Amino acid sequence: MDRTDPEGAIAAAAQRCSNRGRWGADDVLGTLNFLDEAKRRAGAALVRRGASFSLAQAFGADGPQKGWRRRTNPVHTMLDTGVDAERGTQGFPHGLGGADDVVFMPLQASTQWDGLGHIFDHGLAYNGRRAGDVVTSEGDRVTGIETTAGLIAGRGVLLDVGRALGDDGELPDGFAITAEHLAATIAAQGATAAVGRGDLLLVRTGRLTRARREGWGDYAGGDSPGLSFTTADWLHGTEIAGIATDTWGFEVRPNEFDVAFQPLHQVAIPHIGLFLGEMWDLDALAADCAADGVFEFWLTAAPLPVTGAVGAPVAPIAVK
Repeated sequence: MDRTDPEGAIAAAAQRCSNRGRWGADDVLGTLNFLDEAKRRAGAALVRRGASFSLAQAFGADGPQKGWRRRTNPVHTMLDTGVDAERGTQGFPHGLGGADDVVFMPLQASTQWDGLGHIFDHGLAYNGRRAGDVVTSEGDRVTGIETTAGLIAGRGVLLDVGRALGDDGELPDGFAITAEHLAATIAAQGATAAVGRGDLLLVRTGRLTRARREGWGDYAGGDSPGLSFTTADWLHGTEIAGIATDTWGFEVRPNEFDVAFQPLHQVAIPHIGLFLGEMWDLDALAADCAADGVFEFWLTAAPLPVTGAVGAPVAPIAVK
């Protein structure tokens, strides 16, 4: 990989890894096409103990956002409160009272999915569509996140690269996870960590663990371990349905080229059609997987189906 030529590397990877037209000119689901009913039945059969794990970070005012690209933490405001109910100012009959609230937040403020309208390559969106024909001031009217409603549920697999290769379960910032690192983690974890068609892959780096210990710092936008640009072919070849990490940006930061910004996104979303999850909380699940040696589970991770959104919050649940 020539560090001085991100443009050439992105173009070559895009050509090798393109799913353009694979499911027809009108396709809006990308790699979710790999996650069919048979895959969901197989995923549901993985539930043995009934132990469940929330993989969502909190959606609160205390982090992790710092205002990059106008992304802020959720602002939660009460519309009606218990005080209003006690004072009888709500206007309800027969002593009824209630509480109501509202949240304002960027849709990618915390645990979330990137939709297929989130990233473009030279003005083109997924499946070769013009970016301006897909996302306008009205939102993504072609591949909006609502098109995935009810679909992101199936076999989940955790690759705990932080525990397999890091010190004390954590990878350092700038650690680029290659396909060889992923293969080594699979080998270390055993048969239940095999990754294949239609899987929902979770990759733990330990970056969130450190943020919890040391404070948010630059967790949301700064240096971080993550997937190497060179994994583009692996992501395409494994035919996974989606992939999520415990980091803000999914790919390694700083990026591997001298001058670049999120080049793996530029291949994965508009060319592979791959759904990317970020800022997932994988720590409790990882501890359980390490304890019982089972790294596969039923995973349900439906995004909030905001019409026309290019990304959306998600509250994933893994069940073993």
